[in-house]
Amino acid sequence: MGDFLADSSGLGYAGGALLVSGTLAVLLALMKVPSVPNVLLFWLAFVLTRPLGATAGDFLTKPVAKGGLDLGTAGSSAVLLAILVGLMSYAQVRERRTVDSDTEVMAKA
Repeated sequence: MGDFLADSSGLGYAGGALLVSGTLAVLLALMKVPSVPNVLLFWLAFVLTRPLGATAGDFLTKPVAKGGLDLGTAGSSAVLLAILVGLMSYAQVRERRTVDSDTEVMAKA
């Protein structure tokens, strides 16, 4: 599916990655709808991670002439590592805020 989105559909690597990311965002929003089973949303998201990885990976590594960023293996690995570290840092800060606010509420009680 990732190759089809990038090559045959005319969206290119970035367009294909944005389409799959947008679909994942819709699934995330559907988590708030009680009538939509979370198991279904999980499996749909799980299946969509493969074409997202394919199109995003191609976008990072393919030559500029083909619509990519031409970062190569090391460059794309560095970008993905930076994203991973950023998301982990965000999760840690968010967790600390939750723990701190819970502790503050208990101290007042």
